[in-house]
Amino acid sequence: MTADLFTSAGDERAAANAPLAVRMRPRTVDEVVGQDHLLGAGAPLRRLVDGAAAGGGTSPVSVLLWGPPGTGKTTLAYLVAHATDRAFIELSAVTAGVKDVRLVIEDARRALGAGGRETVLFVDEVHRFSKTQQDALLPAVENRWITLIAATTENPHFAVIAPLLSRSVLLTLRPLEADGVRLLLERAVTDPRGLGTSGLSVADDTLDQLTRLSGGDARWGLTALEAAAAATQARGSTEVTVADVEQAIDRAAVRYDRDGDQHYDITSALIKSIRGSDVDAALHYLARMVEAGEDPRFVARRLVILASEDVGMADPTALPLAVAAMQAVSLVGYPEAQINLAQAVIHLSLAPKSNAVILAIGAATSDVRAGVGGPVPPGLRDAHYAGAQKIGHGEGYRYPHDFPHGVVEQQYAPDAVLTRRYYTPTDHGAERELAVRAERLRSLVRPDPRGVWGCGGGTPPVGDQKTHTPGGRGAGWGA
Repeated sequence: MTADLFTSAGDERAAANAPLAVRMRPRTVDEVVGQDHLLGAGAPLRRLVDGAAAGGGTSPVSVLLWGPPGTGKTTLAYLVAHATDRAFIELSAVTAGVKDVRLVIEDARRALGAGGRETVLFVDEVHRFSKTQQDALLPAVENRWITLIAATTENPHFAVIAPLLSRSVLLTLRPLEADGVRLLLERAVTDPRGLGTSGLSVADDTLDQLTRLSGGDARWGLTALEAAAAATQARGSTEVTVADVEQAIDRAAVRYDRDGDQHYDITSALIKSIRGSDVDAALHYLARMVEAGEDPRFVARRLVILASEDVGMADPTALPLAVAAMQAVSLVGYPEAQINLAQAVIHLSLAPKSNAVILAIGAATSDVRAGVGGPVPPGLRDAHYAGAQKIGHGEGYRYPHDFPHGVVEQQYAPDAVLTRRYYTPTDHGAERELAVRAERLRSLVRPDPRGVWGCGGGTPPVGDQKTHTPGGRGAGWGA
């Protein structure tokens, strides 16, 4: 009895000293914010949470929870276990090995066989499990010796082995909206589990700042609130301010107004500065976005778009570099991601500029929408299926690789757009050479409009489908 009292007291002290994000973890489904699409009546996750409490039935299927940090993956796993009489075991993929996995499975089989008690195994960061470790889970999942709930921030189609993925229900958690994060912060301020008994208050502008900086990560927001509250108490005050937040997280507050005008203004200024080749202004606006807690993925996506829209073929390396920066951002996150973004911003700012790519696709799209087009020339039509040649598909096609330099005259465009020129290179950067190349290729590839041979009327030049005849237009184009 004495041991139980000490254990209970120890648990209470441990709970009281737990991080704010842990103390504020939802205790019921009704307290979960932002995942209504997974918790509706009859949804797999609702059935997992209700389980035996709702009348039992067959054991629920295993689940993979995929979503950004701080969206409630761990919370949902705890709710599944503690809403019913299931045993709950938690493993971290960072520290657990195959031996740990097999031991949990064996204990679960014994409990199920001895008293019918089910076990929920929660594996956090399952993408860190090796293939061998994931393979060890398969028999238990397939035979339902355990109910597996695995959480990952990585795309499970790449991070989880196919057999385990096929035996589980994949549920995608959505990033929390600003209103959801704000609600959780307000709850933490008033709830006795949080700051409700501390005598502290939090100003509205402070909650706005925490909400924005959290970037949809509720755990980060609650952790920052707890640190700011400690800073408030250290200076002998009772109101948590923006200055306390700044001190706590070592980040200057770069305010965006509530309507989002500053957000869009700063974003626009970044793009226009890069387009205008002012590298220093571009870095300034990037720094303001980073310090304001802007989602690095949002910034990276805008840079990828700009790489094609404003640089294009004037610097063909711009797009792959921007894409690489976007991938790096998704892998490393803040604070290191700002370095990747800065490198991309510098490269794009200093690159020669061209909007020829967006003008080209715009002109082509305009023709298509206006109904300008026509049949595909017979030589270009698919000739790989039975009977295609009988109806003339592929007839007269000239295989470019059979000709010097891989270029030969023939009609590729439909008649209606045969003379259209959608791509008009500038003389900036690498596009200067492309302009010469494009004109030379057009003169060699496009048939003489006085005798169009590829679309009913006219005679093909010398040489058939895959036969190179010396002396044709294909010879010596590069001279």
